[in-house]
Amino acid sequence: MTWGVHGLTVRHGDVLALDDVTLDVPVGQVGAVVGGDGAGKTTLLRALVGAVAPRAGRVEAPPSRQVGFMPTTSGVWRELTVDENVDFVAAAHGVRGARLARRRERLLTQAGLLDARDRLGSALSGGMRQKLALCLAMLHEPDLLVLDEPSTGVDPVSRVELWRMVSAAAAGGAAVLMATTYLDEAERCAHVLVLDAGRVLLSGAPDEVVRQVPGVVRRTGTATDRTRAWRRGRELHEWAPAAGASHGTVLDPPDLEDAVIAAALAREVRGA
Repeated sequence: MTWGVHGLTVRHGDVLALDDVTLDVPVGQVGAVVGGDGAGKTTLLRALVGAVAPRAGRVEAPPSRQVGFMPTTSGVWRELTVDENVDFVAAAHGVRGARLARRRERLLTQAGLLDARDRLGSALSGGMRQKLALCLAMLHEPDLLVLDEPSTGVDPVSRVELWRMVSAAAAGGAAVLMATTYLDEAERCAHVLVLDAGRVLLSGAPDEVVRQVPGVVRRTGTATDRTRAWRRGRELHEWAPAAGASHGTVLDPPDLEDAVIAAALAREVRGA
């Protein structure tokens, strides 16, 4: 079974938020959507869960009761305790009795929140709140789990714990799609969709995506064109539309971060 969107176009008034976007989200896999601010990541995720109506194209998703959604706002009620948050969401999804007890124990244990069950949401750290939000999205064992930047601003340890929970959901049979600002997370996913101003820039498995970039990326000491160069730590990387001069070291293939930057530069050249 595969969920997803096909030829999806969404407008917000006069703004074209998504332009003919297609993405498959297979069961048992984790997919990533990446892109800068305004790229259309949140619009795509909200369209997939039925919160945004498309102008064109189609959305294939399970019934809403079998969808789990974690918004960027985390979805945790700060005035409720951890247990009360779980009870509230469980009631909305009809999860009760032994099933609720089993899911509560398992998810809060995975999230390291079992000892914080009586703590208010407002008293949780940012990482703990994100992990609780993920527990709430996963509580009813959805067929499709959609996560909008679940690890943004979270400490490194909590990021690892969040990723383990996401992987476990996929291993348990859910189709998982997450928007992320961390390209190292995207590299772990089965499929990566890179959006730029609402359009698909790159799409495929991570190793396929880095090979789709036209031209070459070099690690160099001195850039020949500053408009096509960027810093990676202490290094300088530069993209060129063709092999050209032999300065620097060609990265073959580049990593995902370099690929995304180079693909954006290549689109600028094509549009020039």
